[in-house]
Order: sequence, then C-alpha cells, then structure tokens
Amino acid sequence: MSRRTSEQWARRQDRPGNVAVDVLVPTCNRPAELAVTLAGLAGQAAPAFAVIISDQSAGQPAWEHPAAAAMVRVLEAQGRPVTRHRHLPRRGLAEQRQFLLEQSTADQCLFLDDDVWLEPGALERLSQALAKLECGFVGMAPQGLSFLADHRPEQAATFTAWEGPVTPERVRPGSAEFEHWPLHNAANLSHLSAELDLQPGQWVPYHVAWLGGCVLYRREALLDAGGFSFWTSLPADHAGEDVVAQWQVMERFGGAGILPSGAVHLESPTTVTDRRVEAYDVVLKQESV
Repeated sequence: MSRRTSEQWARRQDRPGNVAVDVLVPTCNRPAELAVTLAGLAGQAAPAFAVIISDQSAGQPAWEHPAAAAMVRVLEAQGRPVTRHRHLPRRGLAEQRQFLLEQSTADQCLFLDDDVWLEPGALERLSQALAKLECGFVGMAPQGLSFLADHRPEQAATFTAWEGPVTPERVRPGSAEFEHWPLHNAANLSHLSAELDLQPGQWVPYHVAWLGGCVLYRREALLDAGGFSFWTSLPADHAGEDVVAQWQVMERFGGAGILPSGAVHLESPTTVTDRRVEAYDVVLKQESV
C-alpha cells in the first residue's frame, strides 16, 4: 500500500519520487462534484499516484471550495501530490485534455472526469489490467446507480469478452464494433457483473466502442497515437474528443473495458450542452482527405 495512513499524516515527509499513475482531472464549474471525485481517489490504496487538476471554472477555482480543498489536503497528507492548474481561456475539451496530457510524466495516466467516484481498489484493478493486457488503454465505464432497478438486457446483448490478447481494431460508425456502445448506458455493466457472478478481485476485459469518464492509458501509446493534438482542428464547442483519441489508440495498440466497473457517475447535469460538432465528424473526415 503506497498510501500514508492517519497515524503518519503529521510526520515530516519527502515528496514522492516516481509514481505509477498520473490521475488527470479536467474540471469546470463543479466544486461539489470535484470534491466527491477527489474523495474517491483518497480511498485508493495502490498504486502510487499523483493528481493533476486543470480548472476552467468561471470565478474561483473549484479546488478552493471548502469540500474540495479538504480532499486536496487529505490526498497530500496521504503522500499523493496534487498539482493545480488554472487553465484559461477555454479552447474546448480536446485542448483541455491535451494540456493535462502534457503535464503527465508517469507511465500510466488516468483521465478521470470531475463527476466520477471510484470505489476503493478500482485504480489498482485498472493498473494491473493495463499491465497484464499490454494494450493501449483500459477503462471503467461509469455506472448510474439510480438505474440499478432498470434492467436492459437488449442493450447488454453485444457484450463480448476478450478471449486471448487484446489486439488492435478499427471502430467507425456503421461498423460491427461501433454497435457495442449501448453497453455503457444506465447500469448495464452492474447487471452484467451480477449475471457473470464475478468474485472480489476477479475482472474480465471486453470489447468497447469507446469509454467515457474513466480511462487509463499507457501514456506513450496515447502520445504515439497523437493524443488530443487534433484540438486545433475543432471549434471550442465540441463533443466526442475522447472517442477520437481512443479510436486512434485502438487502431495501433487495442483497448478494452474492464468488468466489473468500480466507477460511479454522479449523474449531475452535463456541462457539455452544445453537441452540434462531434469531434470524429471533423477529425476523421480530415484524415480521409
């Protein structure tokens, strides 16, 4: 366990050296949600990680809210470095993610949205899965627990576990691979985990169209695929930037979802209200020219 526990919080401590994972958190106008997200990180025992926050809030940064500030203090007392950036002006989600990627130095980097809580042990499970599968990324699709009573077997019908190594694959609208997207609606993965009778510590990799909210990359794989550098071709108001980045990684290195998902969506209203421009409609058209 790399986390300092409460009997050690007040002891003199040196700043940790290399960490296994950089947790990259983009945030904007969500101080309460950010506090919950940081609280989830404080519950992770391993591996060693650092947190990098990029805030684009109007007014004071979200980390100055008392609840969020308290969670920053907890993480730092635990020996988890927390770096805070005020990143303005806003140039869109892809640019925000590219900025965070450029701050990262760890071998693995987790893009964690500011409205996702991780159950204890989730980060360790993701890190171990990525190391074992040796693919470009793994992820946990956040579950909406208000939907636990809403069973949707028709949406889970496309679930396909990876048999053998995770290999590169191409995903585009209209392809068979794209049809995996309904898997991540509501609480479908929670229902699948129950049906598969997964036991504590057990995890299963599966095929995805893409993942949102909680994705752990091999940093070098993401950089090799171009990261989010395509932001320059997008207007500031766009959606789906994570889809493009993941598809580019998947074509080179493969990617997988991990069941069970220990990520919980807070179900707050989205901050992405203008979805007229889908990133893949712009970026992939340019690639085909």
